[in-house]
Amino acid sequence: MNTDNLKQDYKAGYVTIFGEPNVGKSTLMNAVLNTKLSITTPKPQTTRRKILGIYSDDEAQIIFLDTPGLIEPKYLLQEKMVEAIHNALDECDLILAVVDVTEKVLKNFENKLIPVLIPFTGKKAIFLVINKIDLITKEEVLQIIDKMKDKFKFDEVIPLSALHQFNVQELTNTIKKYLPVHPPYFPTDILSQEPIRFFIAEIIREKIFETYRDEIPYSTEVVVVEYKERPKGKDYINAEIYVERESQKKILIGKDGTALKKIGEKARKDIENFIGKGVYLELYVKVRENWRDNPRWIKTFGY
Repeated sequence: MNTDNLKQDYKAGYVTIFGEPNVGKSTLMNAVLNTKLSITTPKPQTTRRKILGIYSDDEAQIIFLDTPGLIEPKYLLQEKMVEAIHNALDECDLILAVVDVTEKVLKNFENKLIPVLIPFTGKKAIFLVINKIDLITKEEVLQIIDKMKDKFKFDEVIPLSALHQFNVQELTNTIKKYLPVHPPYFPTDILSQEPIRFFIAEIIREKIFETYRDEIPYSTEVVVVEYKERPKGKDYINAEIYVERESQKKILIGKDGTALKKIGEKARKDIENFIGKGVYLELYVKVRENWRDNPRWIKTFGY
């Protein structure tokens, strides 16, 4: 990586995005990067892994770690999700504690998030990011800021709307001020170090979350078994969707395969937009009984 043209005071660091489910953490990272890198749905716990997103400009490189929402784990997969959160908090230079303006999230902040943040006080910068301010008035935003400042000593408090890109640039500029002087950790022309197969699997999983209710989205895992790039014609993708019960498999496939076909059509369009060319996507559904609580399958799926 050529760093000859970079400024001597170039900055680089890791920033963990931390908060409860559904407060807009993934939407925030996507907004900063101006690219849909993390999948987003209205359902909580859409994000399962720590996802790395890289913002680079002439002044700094910010490596964002988008984390799952903080929850009380009920099975092994959720334990691994919480473990990913704590690892990201330990690894970073700066923490973005994200809340939204809903009453429930604001009430939970003191009991759920602050205890996790306290050990890092004085050791790394901690920002409070108040998301979704487009849903309330300016006066209500100011009231929330005053209340939150009384609960914890933040280095910065930044209200914004990730969905509408309001004040997102202000957040980026403020983060830069707190990063250490350091050359970029990654090439400045990439957005992530995750392989293309990871993002393809995430897109397919997003479509399942968007299509189904109740337990099915949470019981599924997607693995890209084969990805062939073809210089001529469409790329070939073979992906497997794993569920926990035969009944879930039948629902996912649907009568004469119609449900699975719809998921495939939706996923294919987004995959083609993501990689910039046509693809031929084949989906198969397999059953792995209670995989979310099985250490062997949790490890196999990369958690």
